[in-house]
Amino acid sequence: MTLNERIETTEPSHPIFARLYDPVMKPAERTVLAEHRRYLVDDIAGAVLDLGAGTGAMFPHVREAAADSGTVTLFAIEPDPHMRRKALERARDLGLEIEIESAGAEALPFADDSFDVVIASLVFCTIPDFDATLSEVARVLKPGGEFRFLEHVRGEGAVGIAHDVLAPAWHTVAGGCHLNRETDEIFRDDDRFELVDYTRLEDIPRIVPIVRGTLKRRRMGSILSRFV
Repeated sequence: MTLNERIETTEPSHPIFARLYDPVMKPAERTVLAEHRRYLVDDIAGAVLDLGAGTGAMFPHVREAAADSGTVTLFAIEPDPHMRRKALERARDLGLEIEIESAGAEALPFADDSFDVVIASLVFCTIPDFDATLSEVARVLKPGGEFRFLEHVRGEGAVGIAHDVLAPAWHTVAGGCHLNRETDEIFRDDDRFELVDYTRLEDIPRIVPIVRGTLKRRRMGSILSRFV
């Protein structure tokens, strides 16, 4: 597979947000997020999909995992052309061979049962149709395949109320991010997946709670048995 540059203008498009994302996130990436990004790629192998690659923040960690296992084939999607351009530049700098599709997460351009692992890092907050995307993740994962996530979620108590108040303005300035999504509850309640691991992280200031975890796609017989 070769590096495929597809940077035609598509929606969504957030040029200012794309330009500021890496400088703004650099302190958090250095002090907090690196450890949790490594969690997403721990012992991965086979076909891996980076769901919403952004500027390619996961790429260095995937490269390390691929060097360890020798059996990782990376695919990625990123609908924003400005974010995708930066991801392509990072892939080149790292010497990664990867095709970055311009598709949105609600309609993945991959066949059923294509991937051994799907990873999502700080992406479900910006996806317009959460339910459709989770359905697509279940569709493209092989039975028994893993969905690994690192996401920020709505806070509790007064922090949660503040998130609700700030959410509309935050959505405008932060590239479509939904500050007050209860992403973890939706993940854990989906019967198509088995919850393998889940942690709510408090090492980032409590004004931005973070969750990370692993879901395993259930086999069809296992899913049906839950409704009998």
